[in-house]
Amino acid sequence: MEFDEKTLESKNIYSGKIINVNLQKVKLPDGREAKREIVNHPGGVAVLAYKDSSTILLVEQFRKPIEQRLLEVPAGKIEKGEEPKVCAIRELEEETGYKAKKFDYLGKIVTSPGFCDEYIYLFKAQDLYKGNDNLQDEDEFINLREFNVKKVKQMIKDGKIIDAKTAAIFMME
Repeated sequence: MEFDEKTLESKNIYSGKIINVNLQKVKLPDGREAKREIVNHPGGVAVLAYKDSSTILLVEQFRKPIEQRLLEVPAGKIEKGEEPKVCAIRELEEETGYKAKKFDYLGKIVTSPGFCDEYIYLFKAQDLYKGNDNLQDEDEFINLREFNVKKVKQMIKDGKIIDAKTAAIFMME
């Protein structure tokens, strides 16, 4: 049995600064029709930034949708026409003030494929050196934190770090 859904209609119901939302009518594998609300997102990047062999950089940031501060790897949204690696290099410097001599692609993940088409491209940065500070977006408030890698892995296991891209990036390393 084939499981693909065929899009019959698509109507934009919201266009915003970061996302668009489309209402789609689809034909199901058994011939029935259903509706899907799809969030279109340009995609993002996340960077596992090693300050040294046992220390990584995390950012602490308030996340309004869940009303709490989270610890996360440096990350950000891909701008229109921007390559993921270029975005990752930019976001690392914007959020941490560091650049990296070694930048490796680890893979990609989807965040919430039940309703959103966002991909996050994962990178590992090593051999860090100071770049420009204070490049953060004007509406972004971030605390830069340094952690031992083993401690971060334990914090993920203990539920103290709940950000999915941060947990996933350690699986791709």
